[in-house]
Amino acid sequence: MGIELHYGKNGYSLNLPKGCDATILRKPQMPLLEDPIASLTDSFQNCNGTPPLAECAKGCSSACIAICDITRPVPHSLLLRPLVQQLESGGIPRDRISIVVATGLHRPNEGEELAELIGDEWVLDNITIYNHDARCDAEHVWLGKTATRETVVSLDRRFVEADLRIATGLVEPHFMAGYSGGRKVVAPGLAHAETITTFHSARFMADPATRNCNLLRNPLHEEQLQIIRMLDAWTQNNGGSGSRFKHTLGLNTVLDEHRSVARITFGEIISSHQEAVEFTTTYCELPVDKPFDIVVSTAAGYPLDKTYYQTVKGMVGAMEILRPDGDLIIASECSEGMGSPEYVEAQRRLVSQGPEAFLQEILQKPHADIDEWQTQMQLKAQAIGRVHLYASGLSSEEQALTGVHCTHDLNRTLADLCQSNPQARIAVFPEGPYVVPRLTSAVI
Repeated sequence: MGIELHYGKNGYSLNLPKGCDATILRKPQMPLLEDPIASLTDSFQNCNGTPPLAECAKGCSSACIAICDITRPVPHSLLLRPLVQQLESGGIPRDRISIVVATGLHRPNEGEELAELIGDEWVLDNITIYNHDARCDAEHVWLGKTATRETVVSLDRRFVEADLRIATGLVEPHFMAGYSGGRKVVAPGLAHAETITTFHSARFMADPATRNCNLLRNPLHEEQLQIIRMLDAWTQNNGGSGSRFKHTLGLNTVLDEHRSVARITFGEIISSHQEAVEFTTTYCELPVDKPFDIVVSTAAGYPLDKTYYQTVKGMVGAMEILRPDGDLIIASECSEGMGSPEYVEAQRRLVSQGPEAFLQEILQKPHADIDEWQTQMQLKAQAIGRVHLYASGLSSEEQALTGVHCTHDLNRTLADLCQSNPQARIAVFPEGPYVVPRLTSAVI
């Protein structure tokens, strides 16, 4: 039996050994939008919590649209031109509309990659596009500190100072923030490095509520909501003549397993995001009655599996249903290698120090070193069982830095594990972290 896994752009065929059976965990079929453009246009007229978009734009002299970077398969080719045209119809001049790529602390998207990200030559030719730079102090506006955890909040100046702000994103499970999209596009997407490294610190990551599909008492989500409210309060206090629209807006999409559009929500950023989350939850959280001996997952294929950094999401998403001391196999192409130099350094420290010493070191710090939070999240999966990685894009030197067992033949590894345990219960996640299983029983 062959199971097609999401791997790179072309997929990978997983062959189950003879006599073995597996539970395939994938989303139920989503009802797709018959006419996504019509649905998008309708969302601009019937907004969640605000007047129609064209009315919101009236009196505004500028607008800034935040978009996810190349790591998210947001359908920008569908969204951006109609969005710009709506802003123009509301009276905002085209040359006063900009797009900022919400890179967080990721690298910028430029050249052919930017063209791929935008997906529309008209937008590239007519709209000014920037990459957010979290390390540039001058490009940020200081908004203060959050009330609950005193996180320093500084956000991208172009976005903050625009008369009308719109964050576009994809709502999917996220292993730290519960769900992506909405407020997450603003922070960490447009946040200063100090803001990002504070609420990605070890104390945040170690909180049990920092997990997939959970917004309740999730410290990242709570900080993100406070940041949005601080941003809107700044607008109200710095409105000048009153031309600025008082609320940040959100345009969210939900995709099915094949990247077709199932839902579009638009309006005030918090409420429109919540609407998308409620829809998504129905499909991405799957009940499982008991854990498995072997779990095969992915990093969701291209573009998420371009680096090992993003691959960790696939490990964490599958770990809840892995039997203690079980085997987790993760397939991720890693066509661009490990990730940032800072992440490589964090992995190097992990390998040299060992998991316990690494954790004790980072728990003492109020700010995380850039990208080391992903190393910390990897250890959550490794604390449960053995992790086997199939990543054709990693060199032997890079494989040594992963801290897990690397295999050159995924099917052979699965066959060997099945041979050593013929009665093994096997689960397979073709779409990786975009599906989140939930145990319905505590029985091991």
